[in-house]
Amino acid sequence: MTKLSDYVKTAEAAEFLGGAQNTLRKWAEEGQIPVPRNPANGYRLFKRSDLERF
Repeated sequence: MTKLSDYVKTAEAAEFLGGAQNTLRKWAEEGQIPVPRNPANGYRLFKRSDLERF
């Protein structure tokens, strides 16, 4: 079962990768990284294990 703690929002993901939030949004739109959205608020949720692969 996947836990919410396995995911981070865009700002934290960008900080982890040392990049810009807009770059992550672009990668998500292009399908370069899978990004589900939180059904409650629509925020993008980046899986920590996906970020570690970059």
